[in-house]
Parts: sequence; structure tokens; C-alpha cells
Amino acid sequence: MSAGTFVLGVDSGGSGLRVALRPVEAENPAPAVACAEPVRTGTDGIDAGHLLEQLLPAVRGLLEQAGSGATVAAAAIGAAGMATLGEQLRALLPDALAGSLGVRRVALAADAVTAYAGALGQRPGAVVAGGTGLIALGTDLTSWHRADGWGHLLGDSGGGAWIGRAGLDAAMRAHDGRRGGSSALLTRLEAVFGPATGLPGLLYPRTDRPALLASFAPEVGACALQDEVAAGILREAAAHIAEAAAAVCPRPTDSSPDGCEVALTGGLFRMGEPLLGPLRAELAKQAPQARVVPAKGDPLHGALEIARALTGPGLRLPAHSSLLFVPGVT
Repeated sequence: MSAGTFVLGVDSGGSGLRVALRPVEAENPAPAVACAEPVRTGTDGIDAGHLLEQLLPAVRGLLEQAGSGATVAAAAIGAAGMATLGEQLRALLPDALAGSLGVRRVALAADAVTAYAGALGQRPGAVVAGGTGLIALGTDLTSWHRADGWGHLLGDSGGGAWIGRAGLDAAMRAHDGRRGGSSALLTRLEAVFGPATGLPGLLYPRTDRPALLASFAPEVGACALQDEVAAGILREAAAHIAEAAAAVCPRPTDSSPDGCEVALTGGLFRMGEPLLGPLRAELAKQAPQARVVPAKGDPLHGALEIARALTGPGLRLPAHSSLLFVPGVT
């Protein structure tokens, strides 16, 4: 990189923190620095101090690489849990970034919003972000519409933890001789986790239970090609995912008569055809106005796009007190 004016994008999730600088006028993906330790969450929500401890050295290192005189014009930080646990970030980060980096144009976004911006940019539509959990987010550029994303105990229906739990349930049913069991999934459970009777002791004490459940979702996908119980789990997951997408799709208007663009993003959809095939069928049934389009980029790309919009083109995505917080914009 050469010295100049840059935008800063940050993606904070369960696997760690990713940070990137990109020249304001550039279109190409920016090299990213990864901080492997996830930002802590405590009783006051996402820990702003812990985020800054990792973020500021990474940004300073990138600025040094960029050359003498490199500056940051705007920053966008996307964080998992921002909507419900981001009060401390919204209170502290704008002033901290201004004081440490001289950045005065800042956006703080839920990771679903940066996923949206990465996938669709600043045009109306809907994004389904699927990983361990699942959330759908849509906008007509006047307001946001959200469906699910309520965590593995209250929702995230059709997400990785949901699929993994359903697969493990079917495996345990086979172990017990109950209806709805799958011997194929029981075989995979024992190959991955050991004896079935040991699974409760392995699972229940863990603080990362959703991630452990989601780790079994690929096994369900692999079994679905030959096992009807596994295939049925993925059909049910697809129905939940399509339902969430249908709930947030903007209604067709005169300016968008061709229906709603829907992008699928996140590791869940790397499962491929065992899930995508039933999902296409469910979308055709539940959301006939939806047109599935490829995601342009990932959430880090989305954070950079939001930051660049703050520098001049204008942010078309609607500001929101918890989903997309831009100080000074209501």
C-alpha cells in the first residue's frame, strides 16, 4: 500500500477480530489482519476495552505498512451481538477512535448489517446469514426488518446449531431404539464424539454449546445423501430459513418490480446441495418474489463499504439505534 487516505473496516465475531484498511477510492478486497482472540462479553455487554486492546495495535501496524502520512477517514465496526449487547461499544468507541486515530466518521453495526452490506451493498433486498446461528435482515432503504437471530435457545431455526442438535437427537433416538432415529447419524456421532452415552457429559458443561452443536451439522449434510432422516432434517431447516427470508423481503415496488434480491452468506451454506436444493424449493413456495443472487463479499467487505459511504457517496442503508449506529444521525 502507498500512503494516502484509507477507510477502516472491522469484523468482530465468535472466531476473533479481523481488521482491514482500504484506500477510499479502491474497489478491490483489502488485506486483513486477524486477531485470533474473540472479544469478551460480560455483564455490561461486549467489552469495549478488550476490543480496543486488539484493534488499535492492528490498525497502527497497518498504517505503518501504508507509509508515512497515511490517515483513516472513516471507520465501520461490525460486531456479533451489537444489536443487543453493544451499549458499551456505542458509548465508548466513537470517542476512543477519535482520540486514538483521529477518526471522526464512525459507524457501529450489527454483524448482520455488515453481512448485508458485503453481500448486496446499498441496494434494497434481504440477506440470510447462516453459521452457528441464523438471522435474516431486509431493507427497503427506509427501515430494517429482522427475523430470528435470537440464539440457539430461542430461535436460530435452521442454523448450524439447530441442524446439529436435530442430528444428534436423531442419533440418540437410534441409540435408544426410539422412533425417528438414524443409525447413520449414530455412527457419525460415535466417530466424532465417542460413545453416545458420554455425549451429555461432553456437551452440557461447555460454555460454547452452540458451536459444539453446529460442528455436527456437516455430518448431517454428509448423511443426507443416503439417509432419509438426515435429509428430512435439512428439509425442515430449509423451511425455517425460507420462512425467515420471506419475513424480511421488501415488498415489490414500482422501482423494484422484479421482486426481492436475496443473498445467502455464511459458512452454513457451504454445505451445498443437500441444503441448497430444499432451500430453493422452499423459497419458491414461501417467497416467490425472492431472487437468490450471489453475495458480493463478506462482512469485512461490508464494513469497508459502509466506511467508504461515510466519506462522501452517502450512506443509503438506514441508520438504526442498535443495528446501524452512526453518531449524529437518527
